[in-house]
Amino acid sequence: MKRFHVHLHVADLAQSIGFYSKLFATEPARQESDYAKWMLEDPPVNFAISTRGQGTGIDHLGIQTDNAEELGGLKARAQAAELALVDTGTTTCCYARSEKYWVTDPQGVAWEHFHTLGSIPLFQEAADSEGQCCTPATAAASPAAESPCCGPAPANGATTQASCSPRGKPLGIAVTSQGCC
Repeated sequence: MKRFHVHLHVADLAQSIGFYSKLFATEPARQESDYAKWMLEDPPVNFAISTRGQGTGIDHLGIQTDNAEELGGLKARAQAAELALVDTGTTTCCYARSEKYWVTDPQGVAWEHFHTLGSIPLFQEAADSEGQCCTPATAAASPAAESPCCGPAPANGATTQASCSPRGKPLGIAVTSQGCC
């Protein structure tokens, strides 16, 4: 079974958890200091919110699959349609280890297609901090000016999760990942 995925950036996590818990009539399946996720069954939706990002609103949309075969089918469809995609392979983000790739619609909304392999205790594992973890951005962005995961790199070169790219870029433009889930 496939599950629709929505990830929103929110300003006040506690207030948003209260609102969505009432809206969905259930508590989050996972809750962290900067993140919450509901795994709804009717309709099947993976709805996530986080405070990691610039501004509020949609970070990305997606389709979560139950297995590698479903993910492969979605990827084959995207490739057959000649959609520009970023294959991030196995990566960690949003407290999970997943196999994923990204496409971006004409409005610049990033679409994540992924198969969750397991849960992890951190938003993103340090070993993956140089990898492509989340929302894609244009390849034209200067790699020297930005950290690989989450906006401008601090002067000391450390990776920060404080300012994540809120959206992807238009379809057909080569993309690389820089944002956070």
